[in-house]
This record gives sequence, C-alpha cells and structure tokens, in this order.
Amino acid sequence: MIINDAEFGEVIVRKNPLSRSVRFSVSPSGRLQMSVPQHTSDFLVRRFLKVNRDLIREKIPLSDPSTQRARDAKKKILMKKAKGYLPYRLEYYAKLYGYNYDKCRLSHAATRWGSCSSTRTISLNIGLMQVPEPLRDYVIIHELAHLNHMDHSEAFWREVGSHDPRYKEHRKKLKMFSPGV
Repeated sequence: MIINDAEFGEVIVRKNPLSRSVRFSVSPSGRLQMSVPQHTSDFLVRRFLKVNRDLIREKIPLSDPSTQRARDAKKKILMKKAKGYLPYRLEYYAKLYGYNYDKCRLSHAATRWGSCSSTRTISLNIGLMQVPEPLRDYVIIHELAHLNHMDHSEAFWREVGSHDPRYKEHRKKLKMFSPGV
C-alpha cells in the first residue's frame, strides 16, 4: 500500500504477518517505508506516521519527494526503451552465436548489469540503455556465455573473448557507469 504524505511524498506501507511493531526505514528508491503488523488499520498507519514525524525527520535520511518522482519517470522511460531494444538484441546474439535461453527478464537492480540463472533466464538491467552500445553488447554476450559456464572461469572468459575480442576494454569502461537508475 502507498500513502501520499505532504512532507514525505509517497510512503510505502508493508503489512507483515510476523511483525509485532511498527518500523520505519528507507526503501531502495529513497522513500519512507513502514513495516506494520498484518491487521493494522489504515487509520493507525496514518496515526503512527503523524505521531513519529519528528523522529522520522531526525533519524531517517530521505530523498526529496520531487527527486523520487523524477527517478520514477526516468525508470518508466528506460523500461520502455529497454523493452523495445534489449530482448531483440539478446535474441540477435543468441542466434548469431548458437545460444538457447528460456526467458529474458528486464530489471532495475542497483548493483548488477545482468545475470543468468540456472533455469536459463537472462536478466538485463534497464540501466543498460544509458551506456554506449558496445558495452550493452558486452553485457549481453557475458550473460549468454554464462549459459555454458555458470562461473567466471578461464573457459568462460575465453568464450566471452571469442565473441567480443575487446571485452577487457568494455568491462573496464562499464565500471565508469552505475547500473542503478
């Protein structure tokens, strides 16, 4: 549930069946987050927020609500661009180099450009839409190589290098960017 607050912007409220008390924290997006017992009414949630306003201001470092809205808008734009580009680019390289994956998933992880699961699902970060195309391609090739090598062994890097001879340069340049949106 989300509550709109004049001071804190959108407040994320999570009802937890195991919780016995109300806890305040900062969500990964920088919003105020409340964890409350499962059967807490909306009235009590708003009351806890009102009663603890000074403490929240003092103890919890929150982003400006306008910053949150700008970040959300940027995420929507990147997701739209990513949906129209990344799955097709992944499919292109998979066909080109003879890889078979089961599913492509788009994410907005804060620390990873991509991943490949043992169920052959390749996840690509929408933040890739903010980096130059050769670096995007490197990440895609990197994740496809994980279909054959679920580690970063010498064989894995040889396979990446066979498809992207400049992978070391691309890997180094990618570190200048952040996957978080």
